[in-house]
Amino acid sequence: MPFPKKAKPDLVPRVLSIAGTDPTGGAGLHADLKSIAAAGGYGMGVVTALVSQNTVGVRAVHTPPVDFLVEQLAAVTEDVTIDAVKIGMLGSRELTQAVTNWVRETKPAVVVLDPVMVATSGDRLLDEDAMDAMRDLVAEATVITPNVPELALLADAPEASDFTELIEQALEFASKNDVIVIAKTGHLSDEEAGNAVAFPDGQVFFSSSPRIHTENTHGTGCSLSAALATRIGGGSAINDALRWTTRWLSESIRFADNLNVGQGHGPIDHGHRARRLEKVALRRMQPVHLNSSFYPEAIEGTDTEQPPKELESFFGHSLQIAPAGPF
Repeated sequence: MPFPKKAKPDLVPRVLSIAGTDPTGGAGLHADLKSIAAAGGYGMGVVTALVSQNTVGVRAVHTPPVDFLVEQLAAVTEDVTIDAVKIGMLGSRELTQAVTNWVRETKPAVVVLDPVMVATSGDRLLDEDAMDAMRDLVAEATVITPNVPELALLADAPEASDFTELIEQALEFASKNDVIVIAKTGHLSDEEAGNAVAFPDGQVFFSSSPRIHTENTHGTGCSLSAALATRIGGGSAINDALRWTTRWLSESIRFADNLNVGQGHGPIDHGHRARRLEKVALRRMQPVHLNSSFYPEAIEGTDTEQPPKELESFFGHSLQIAPAGPF
C-alpha cells in the first residue's frame, strides 16, 4: 500500500483505531485515541474486545459478536474518509479474519498493524489457532510494529537476543512478506531503547532513544503504533514519522512517573507536551498563534519579546506572538 506522497500542512489526519479497551486508560483504544491526538490527528475507534483490566492486570475479556465488529467498521467507513488505520488487539481467528476482509475491501491508504500476540509478562493474547489469520492480515498491512517475542512468533524463529539478531530477523521477515517492519528494542536488555525501520529492499533506518528506567510503561506498544499511523497518515515519510514518534514516546515515558495512576505498571503520559506548552503560554500571559501544522518537539519557557527559539524548534515552524489579551 502506498504512503501519502507528501505532507499536507493543513491536513488533520483521520485515524481509525481498531482495538480492545482499557478502563484505566493506559493501553488499547484509550491509549490510541490519546496518541492520535498528541500526534496531530483526529481519532476514531472500533472496539474488538471489552477488557476488564487495570495497572495490576487483566481480570476478564468480553468479546462482542463478530457481526457487531463488522457493523462498527461499516458505520465509520460509510461516513468518514479514513487517512490511516491502526489495528491492535484482535484475540481470535474470527475477529482477525473479519478485520482482514474489511481491509481488503476498503483498501485504506495506510494500515499500521500492532500484532498483539504476547504481553510483556509473556502471556499469550492471541489464540493459537489465529496465527495463520494474523499472517494473512500482515500481508495487507503497510507497517507492522511487533515486539521482540511477537516478531519471533510471526517469523517462526527463536527470539532475538540482541540488536543485531533483531535487525536481521526484521529484515528477513520484511523481505519475505513485502511489509515494512518496525523493530522495537524495548524488550532487549541494553541501555538503547530506540526503534528501527526494516524495509523489504534491505534498507534500515534507526531512531535512537535512551532507555528510561521506570515501571510505568503500560501501553507503549499501542501508543507507538497509533502515533506512527497518525504521522504517516498526515503525509510524513516513514523515517520522519518514526523519528517523531520515538522522541515523543521517550518523553511520554520520561514523564510517566508524575501521573501517579494505579498501583501496578502505570501508563505513560500522553499529554505531557500539551501541558508543558500551556505552562509556557500562561507564563507569557499571551496566546501563541500557531500555523495549522503543530507538531511539538521540545519546549521550555522563556520571557523574551520574540518567540523563544525553544518554541520554534518545538513546532518546527515559525511562530507569531499575538497581542496581550484574554486566553
